[in-house]
Amino acid sequence: MNLPAFADLLASRGLRLLPGSHAVPVELLVQLPDATIARFTARGTTLQLQHYAADALTAITIAAECGCGDHHPQTGPARVTLSRYAVPTDARTIDGELLFGWQAHEAGLLRLTDAATHFFTLLET
Repeated sequence: MNLPAFADLLASRGLRLLPGSHAVPVELLVQLPDATIARFTARGTTLQLQHYAADALTAITIAAECGCGDHHPQTGPARVTLSRYAVPTDARTIDGELLFGWQAHEAGLLRLTDAATHFFTLLET
């Protein structure tokens, strides 16, 4: 499964995959029906889902390489991301070491298809 297919799966459930999501290693930003944000990460031996208020998103502007304005605009594209000041309102975790016997970085090796199962499990709890 790739990100566009996962975005379609989310849309069928009334959820929206946000820019800034990555398939490898898995990091998902998802807007829930109530406009709050869920951030799912698979790192080390841990799978984690954090909830954020709707206003936790911010847009940052990527500066052009040279910024001279002659052959590039002085400002680059805008990217949507979580504000660095955003504080999760809730966090849910799956300890892969405890549940699956993971020892090092197995969560970071999960494919999106396998990680999606854990995402939905954490989302429903």
